[in-house]
Amino acid sequence: MKFKVNREKLNKALQKVGGLISSSSIMPLLNNVLLKAENGKLELTTSDLELRINSSIEAEIEVPGVTTAPAKKLASLTGSMNGTDVEFDVDENDHIKISCGTGRYRLLGLSSADYPAEILFTAQRELQIRESEFKMLTNSIMYAVSRDASRKALTGVFFNAVNGSLTMVATDGKRMALQEKAPESMTGEDGCAIVPLKAVSEARKMLEGDGTLKIAIGDKFCSFEAANFRLVSKLIEGNYPNYRSVVPASFERIITLPVEPLLAKVETVSLMLPDATSSVVLNFSENKVTIEASSSELGDGTDFVDVDFSGDAFDVSFNPQFLVDPLRITGAETIKFKLNDPLNPVALEAEEGFINVIMPIRKKANPAQ
Repeated sequence: MKFKVNREKLNKALQKVGGLISSSSIMPLLNNVLLKAENGKLELTTSDLELRINSSIEAEIEVPGVTTAPAKKLASLTGSMNGTDVEFDVDENDHIKISCGTGRYRLLGLSSADYPAEILFTAQRELQIRESEFKMLTNSIMYAVSRDASRKALTGVFFNAVNGSLTMVATDGKRMALQEKAPESMTGEDGCAIVPLKAVSEARKMLEGDGTLKIAIGDKFCSFEAANFRLVSKLIEGNYPNYRSVVPASFERIITLPVEPLLAKVETVSLMLPDATSSVVLNFSENKVTIEASSSELGDGTDFVDVDFSGDAFDVSFNPQFLVDPLRITGAETIKFKLNDPLNPVALEAEEGFINVIMPIRKKANPAQ
């Protein structure tokens, strides 16, 4: 096996597929990247048995073949070299001679014979969406995915494809983020799937331009494919909560809030709180919302934002991070704050089909008083 590739392109490809490499893997072979050189391309593959990523770059191939190399060490080498091209010469024992500039190196690879096989599955539905739209949609909901492994179904992003529309949902049981979008095309039967957060995150990392991302969903697997990469992942089994039932059918109060000033002042006032379990209070009164925070350890703070509001004053308390996350990523100038009362779900709605639902918390008595 012998080939030559551009060093910068190789390093970039190694960084893309390297997200699946873990030093804690019980299989030494999974610490390696599979290198397959044929037909003018070098294909790089990594796998953690749950996900599999392929990425390819152009290559000058003298002798085609396949081997595996220590992924992190190879990435470190290519990142430190200063030559333009990297030449690989692999012998029958998977010993890899690497030449770049004036440097000469030898990496001890492993046979590709036992590397996890390519995952094949039958797609039940296929979607096509712009890469930029996928990045925007997923970025605006991923923060709400649960990190609690005991609630497996909530550790993924829910994809629901129905009537030509794609709905993506993330929730940790205390908040929910939802995005709806009509993709460029959708074929196959309607249905839903829970995609692991890691699969969504790795797919986003692979996207570079604004081409078309193809999403295929089967019974137990899904795939994401765009220019020069393909990612295949197992789906999460289980039942996802009925997210539609979380959003109230109607709201008694709908208040338009300016995003940037509200975000800045919530973040600043929240500095007076000792930890993430504390609450920040939004007090709505005539034409303004006052942000309040207090703690016995640090003291207290207030600030306000002008808003178009009239009627009876009221206040509602939240985990401040639950407010900050959707405000930070919405990209809109204003957001609609919808609620019925301070104890039931509150919806934050912006343009582009974005909905965030937060559960308020009961306001604690001010310990400083």
